[in-house]
Amino acid sequence: MGSSMKDVATLASVSLGTVSNVLNHPELVAPATAARVHRAIRELEFIPNAPARQLRSRHARVLGLVVPDIANPFFTEVARGVEDAALDAGYVVILCNSDAQAEREDRYLAVLESQRVGGILITPARKSLKPLGRLLGNGVAVTLLDNDAPAQDVCSASVDDRMGGALAAEHALDLGHRKIVWLAGPADIPQVADRELGLMSAVRHAGASVQRLAAKQMTTASGEMAMESALSQGIDFTALVCANDLLALGAIRALTRAGLRIPDDISVIGYDDIEFAASAAIPLTSVRQPKYELGHAAAKLVISECEDPASHAHQRVQFQPQLVARQSSSPVSASDTLRR
Repeated sequence: MGSSMKDVATLASVSLGTVSNVLNHPELVAPATAARVHRAIRELEFIPNAPARQLRSRHARVLGLVVPDIANPFFTEVARGVEDAALDAGYVVILCNSDAQAEREDRYLAVLESQRVGGILITPARKSLKPLGRLLGNGVAVTLLDNDAPAQDVCSASVDDRMGGALAAEHALDLGHRKIVWLAGPADIPQVADRELGLMSAVRHAGASVQRLAAKQMTTASGEMAMESALSQGIDFTALVCANDLLALGAIRALTRAGLRIPDDISVIGYDDIEFAASAAIPLTSVRQPKYELGHAAAKLVISECEDPASHAHQRVQFQPQLVARQSSSPVSASDTLRR
């Protein structure tokens, strides 16, 4: 009777999983460990069952897409880019909405892994990427979407959000605004944190003042509530920069209800340039992200790893944002300066 994988694992003093990885995913195993396993294979004259091994290691031509809020038009356009790239390569996409909740995200990741998806694209609901370690260890290709990879063990496709925050601030400053409010979202969202860093740096460099407001969520309702709170406190400002377009549209609703005119009294700048921004009652000035292109590029990265994991080289793709000026922002007026 021939030797088994268990015999190989015992002789090499490794786990069965390590032997399996040496045979199926050698890129995941340290060279010294792999060499020990191969010595045991030769000594035991173990002959792997190639068809069975291929069957066990085969992943479905399916990608998992995990995003924090599919109701946000930003992610709708990103998902379209992912879907088109996947279809061109013969893959299908399973869409998962984490609601920016770590527990919900973990449940989706477990389901996707159990379905043996080939790869996962994810906009993480938390800063820590440790939960992705198990997927990587099991040979699942992972690409970070709208999130820059802090290490070299995964691919990523992102936008330079620090630059975007600076662009929004510089636009307000160029229009003569020196009293600016920054309407941020939850502090644990990396993209929002980067936008804030870029904005704060530009404002302080210009010697202007900035006040920070925090919305509980990146939604229109949260933007409206945060602005109502600011108005009740009598905060003095002439320009409002928001962490995304939904916050901006909600804030505009509160401002107009309070009798303030956009942009005559308050200039408003959003972020993302979603489809609704240009067609709003007051077309919204916004920092444009290449949403479709972002999703398309991320999908191509993860598909490349799915197709040839042994030779795949991890890449970090970063797009540049662009400010699009519309009717919601204008130069600060003399009456505003005197009144304020």
